[in-house]
Amino acid sequence: MIDFKAVIAEEMAKATNIEKEELQQWIEIPKDTNNGDYAFPCFKLAKTLKKAPPAIATEIKEKLKIEQNVITKIEIAGGYLNFFVNKMTKTKELVKKIANQEQYGKSDFGKGKNIIVEYSAPNIAKPFHIGHLRTTGIGQALYNIYQYLGFHTTSINHLGDYGTQFGKMIEGYKKWGKEYTFDEHPIDDMLAIYVRINDLCKEYENVLNACRENFKKLEEGDSYCLEIWNKFKTLSLKEFQRIYDMLGTTFDSWNGEAFYSDKMPEVIELLEKSGHLTESNGAKIVDLEDQGIKTPCMIVKSNGSTTYDTRDLAAILYRARTYDFDKCIYVVACEQDLHFRQIFAAAKYLGLQEKYLNGLEHVSYGMVRLKSGKMSTREGTLIKLEDLLNESIARVKKIIEEKNPELENAEEVAKKVGIGAVVFHNLSTNRIKDQIFDWDEVLNFQGETGPYIQYTYVRIKSVLEKVGTLSKPEEINIEKLQDEYSLKLIDILYHFEEILKQVIEKNEPSILARYLIDLSKAFSTFYNENKIIGEDKPLQEARTYLTYMTGKVLKQGSKLIGMEMPDKM
Repeated sequence: MIDFKAVIAEEMAKATNIEKEELQQWIEIPKDTNNGDYAFPCFKLAKTLKKAPPAIATEIKEKLKIEQNVITKIEIAGGYLNFFVNKMTKTKELVKKIANQEQYGKSDFGKGKNIIVEYSAPNIAKPFHIGHLRTTGIGQALYNIYQYLGFHTTSINHLGDYGTQFGKMIEGYKKWGKEYTFDEHPIDDMLAIYVRINDLCKEYENVLNACRENFKKLEEGDSYCLEIWNKFKTLSLKEFQRIYDMLGTTFDSWNGEAFYSDKMPEVIELLEKSGHLTESNGAKIVDLEDQGIKTPCMIVKSNGSTTYDTRDLAAILYRARTYDFDKCIYVVACEQDLHFRQIFAAAKYLGLQEKYLNGLEHVSYGMVRLKSGKMSTREGTLIKLEDLLNESIARVKKIIEEKNPELENAEEVAKKVGIGAVVFHNLSTNRIKDQIFDWDEVLNFQGETGPYIQYTYVRIKSVLEKVGTLSKPEEINIEKLQDEYSLKLIDILYHFEEILKQVIEKNEPSILARYLIDLSKAFSTFYNENKIIGEDKPLQEARTYLTYMTGKVLKQGSKLIGMEMPDKM
């Protein structure tokens, strides 16, 4: 398929003697189609060429030699060069590509590159709540898209299965463990213990000290502490897996914090050899002021126990050696910005290659908050993700019962639509923005939502069923698809792979979510303005094939963000 942006950049490079890659990154897609299919802002070259943007635009236009079957015309608007592509060529290329590629948009763009995506990472013995939805959804979408574009991708669930909180849980279990069965709702029982012991720690310093001592014993391999810890972990993972199954979330590795317990001594040794590990009030720290970070990185506490900073540094070392990563992405809330700045800075003293240090990336996201304020495990003010998903499914069931009681496979449809609504809402806004959790907004099935995209797909399936046999792509008369509404749809479909690349450039799945909404809207307009099934056989064949192509891309794009498509609604 012709990469029009690359063709424009290549010809501009000949006219300006500026690198093609540099020019291509500046080429834009205008919001208003009257300004062409692509636009180049010539002010980007003003400093280099030492001329005014309009003069640069005029000079470049005179030198450009692009074939008419690719670009039909070039216009100057202020300091912009606007390029209009050949619509017939674009249509022909799209039909050919989608017909010949089983998974449209899939490529080997990232071939030879190793990507790690760390996401979800719930804490053992604590509820899997809606705050975990963002990391889980963003991480899974990024994993899917990197993999789709040819990167060798590894997903890691870095479980929160170590740390002082387990010292607290062990102490709570010692005191009240016999009061709970851990059968029907094991995490609820564990949470109840955690809340109780946390309250006690606030009142009594000796209880808090006992909790700290428990964790130290756990690190040292105390059999009793290990037995309780393993019990909590086994029960928790069973509960988590049920939620992951609902969301379609998978992992290549479940190595959590505890996995690195025997790998931390090497980290401490390397930091000591580097001369950057110093003592402070009995603790061992890495001072980072020379890197512009005032807060030091705590490696060993004064009581001799390690920290999650130590474990994260051990993980970096292990992942570099095991996966030879080009990029290691951490999908973790923005509240941990300082932590990642610290460990990325401290990692420079581990003797790693620059490749690995440059590949460390914190993909942060805004917090999910209740209308009443921030959620808290300690205070017991959480909304469980499983409850949210089940509530969403239940509400869809009710809608089906009211509007389409005869629907086949109603249970399955309710599950796909209910979970799809939550998944899409989670990814529909820029990841860095905070989200206020509101049942009415999450489960709103009108407007720019997951169910709207699913409904569009179901409408497409209905059209294709009515038509029956799909014409062969080589038999399609593409001249029948040159009307305004067909061309708008073709234009959006053509940019699918480019959209996927934009997602990984910014690690921003909302770009794809927004694209799916735009595609659904464009199809709805096409559907309402153009009669698909009619007496004009060539016109029907062409419009039906365009409908088929739209459905194929909607389904594939939705799958990449973790949303399944029902065949009927």
